[in-house]
Amino acid sequence: MVDSPDNKQHNTPAGKEESKSTVSRNQMREMVEESFQHLREGDVVRGTIVAFNDSDVVVDIGFKSEGVIPRSEFTDRDGKLTVKPGDEVDVLVERFDENIGEIRLSRERAAKIRVWEVLETAYRDGSPVRGKVVERVKGGLAVDIGVRAFLPGSLVDLRPTRRLEDYVGEEVEARIINFDRRRANVVLSRKVMLEAQISTLKDETLSQLEEGAIVTGTVKNITDYGVFIDLGGIDGLLHVTDISWGRVGHPNEYFKVGDEVKVVVLRVDKEKERVSLGYRQRFEDPWTHAEARYPVGKKVVGKVTNVVDYGAFVELEEGVEGLIHVSEMSWTKKVKNPKSLLHSTQEVEVVITEVDIDKRRLSLSLRQAEPNPWEEFATRNRVGSKVKGIVRNLTEFGAFVELEPGVDGLVHVSDMAWTRRLTHPSEVVQKGQEIEAMIIAMDIPSQRISLSIKELMPNEWDEFATSHQVGDEVEGFVTNVTDFGLFVELAPGVEGLCHISEVERRGNQPLTASFERGQRVRTRLIRIDWNEKRIGLSLRGIPQPEPVEKTPAPEQEAEEITLDHVPEQVEEEPSASAAPAEEKAGEGTEADSEEPHEN
Repeated sequence: MVDSPDNKQHNTPAGKEESKSTVSRNQMREMVEESFQHLREGDVVRGTIVAFNDSDVVVDIGFKSEGVIPRSEFTDRDGKLTVKPGDEVDVLVERFDENIGEIRLSRERAAKIRVWEVLETAYRDGSPVRGKVVERVKGGLAVDIGVRAFLPGSLVDLRPTRRLEDYVGEEVEARIINFDRRRANVVLSRKVMLEAQISTLKDETLSQLEEGAIVTGTVKNITDYGVFIDLGGIDGLLHVTDISWGRVGHPNEYFKVGDEVKVVVLRVDKEKERVSLGYRQRFEDPWTHAEARYPVGKKVVGKVTNVVDYGAFVELEEGVEGLIHVSEMSWTKKVKNPKSLLHSTQEVEVVITEVDIDKRRLSLSLRQAEPNPWEEFATRNRVGSKVKGIVRNLTEFGAFVELEPGVDGLVHVSDMAWTRRLTHPSEVVQKGQEIEAMIIAMDIPSQRISLSIKELMPNEWDEFATSHQVGDEVEGFVTNVTDFGLFVELAPGVEGLCHISEVERRGNQPLTASFERGQRVRTRLIRIDWNEKRIGLSLRGIPQPEPVEKTPAPEQEAEEITLDHVPEQVEEEPSASAAPAEEKAGEGTEADSEEPHEN
């Protein structure tokens, strides 16, 4: 059977359509296969989100087929999507089906791989990484830098840190010092990075520091001897002596850690990297005008800052202190312990007594701010005045008498009797006894008053010398026998010397062979010396009374003239009578040397 033309026309289009369908399917298969030739499982590629469905997110990764990722990888805790169509994300090719062209992707696994790649690059380049401290672990901190990393406690800061838990929740920047991707081990060091930063900053700071410049820093540490201030990569020392012009008990009185302060650069040693700072140098030295502000004699008010054994230091203003010496604390008391009068922080009124600008010293007086009882006493009394007082102390050279509170006078032993020889003041006065005396000398600046009891008593010597004259014969009692003569008591308190040349004797017979103490003798007055209060006697040609066995002296004389009370006579003056003047002079010297310690 031969086909008609109509049949040919009817069958031709159908054959062509079938041929085109076959070509399209083949081309599609080739294109898919070609795209899969460049895609491998485990590759991380960049994709764009194109659509969502109930379970997946569709991502275009630039291949002929689109990939899908579980919707859960793009939701937050509340189940809300965190991306939108058009957002670009890194994804990992988990698997693909060549037959149907389906590609299964993972965003989470891609992120982890990308993090490891970034961390490895940072480790090789020495670049810093940032992360959040999630918890404290044994020996250090756990830090989330995309993966869990370990930050040892010794490498958290430049100095060891005890409270590592204070870093939990904080973001830190550190450098990777150990990296093992296979074991998922990353070790960080914040200290290394800080040291590098500080080193750079230190060099920059040192190059800018100049002596005399005012810089700003942060108090980093406080010690007993000063304050360390961070100037930016380098610490400077502010010594305690450069904190204030005044007295500084401890640096923490002025600063606390973390304070920002302005200081003056005093010295810079770039080789040793040392910087000395000053705080007080920012202000004027108060001693510059101290001499004008505090002239001698000015009365001022200050605060006691320190009390020591020898006095007390008083601050008149910040940086200006003076010393009250213990001798300038009271007119009336002998201050042995200044703490019994003054204490720290006490306000006192003082008088400037001396100013030494070069040595930066002020001498102060506490007592001069009060009335001087010695000067007040001197306005009411003068030499020759009669005064009364209480005997407060007895010494070998005299008695100290309190005339008024804080005012003492000395009665020297030689001023207690005209002619009586005293071995101790207690023979005349007793401690606590009220006596009357005459002022014979006053030295108010030196706080010394000399008193005399005998000036208010009759002068036995003057009375005797007035009632007798040279040539008179008088009787007396031998009080002492010496190699050069005899001492004879002519009347109570009156004694004369009979030199050996005025005594008749046989040959070179010693006087002790013919005379003894207490023996009654008759003498002639051959000399009366009013200036030296001495009487010369002679026994030549004078009939002597009949010797009486153990003739005693009168009761009064026996009381005054005893073996214990009669002093040994000086043999250097064979022609002189009794020598009270020399003894007084000698005792006066002793008194002068002792008075400052007793008064």
